[in-house]
Amino acid sequence: MTSCSSSKKIVYLEDMQPDSLYAYSRPDEMKIRQADRLSIVINSKNPELTAPFNLGTGAYQMNTEGEIITNSNSVARERGYTVNSTGDIDFPILGTLHVEGLTRHELAEQIKEHLITEELINDPLVTVNLLNLKISMMGEVGRVGVLSVPDSRITLLEAISQAGGLKDNARLDNVAVIREEAGVRKMLLNDLRSVSVFDSPGFWLQQNDIVYVQERFAKRTVKEERGWRLYSTGLGLVSLAVSVLILFNQY
Repeated sequence: MTSCSSSKKIVYLEDMQPDSLYAYSRPDEMKIRQADRLSIVINSKNPELTAPFNLGTGAYQMNTEGEIITNSNSVARERGYTVNSTGDIDFPILGTLHVEGLTRHELAEQIKEHLITEELINDPLVTVNLLNLKISMMGEVGRVGVLSVPDSRITLLEAISQAGGLKDNARLDNVAVIREEAGVRKMLLNDLRSVSVFDSPGFWLQQNDIVYVQERFAKRTVKEERGWRLYSTGLGLVSLAVSVLILFNQY
């Protein structure tokens, strides 16, 4: 797996062999955190029943006057529910729900159980998505910046690809993923030259991860670059003078 540049070739997964099988490890589902923004959509065989629960989403919605309207665009407006400082969201009719620490699947099952138990909807289909999954890309990548991930899952290799790949001076064997967990930050190092990256806890990225690609060689400062150019120019002039002197001495 290669990425070509103007002067060098960057080779990923050097030890990956053709026709060999490598185990696929599913990502650990991300836990919902404070300040996360969630899209929650309820569907049913009787879509009119879901309208009060779908604020700005779904085919059937309820306006501010309590009237059921049809979303002609059939595209969810991703306004979402923001998890507050106590880990809660305020959900229509069901009230306050504590969501911090749950996975998207667990929250969907919890809402589904509430709707059935309270005899609000008999056959609810609940979909929960994370709207604020953002990855910061730093260091020797083509485009430094923040990536927005719409489908709530992305790998380290995909993130690097979306950031324009790696620069010539990138260090492949020590790509850092800086992650926040339980109020602390930790660094996960990844070797992009080896298939071992597939088993790294940093391979599947999570919300607010920072990917930092180190440089192989320190770059010269402007002063150092200017001095190097003057040195090279001076050396070239000396070489030219010596060549001319030798030529004249031959005659």
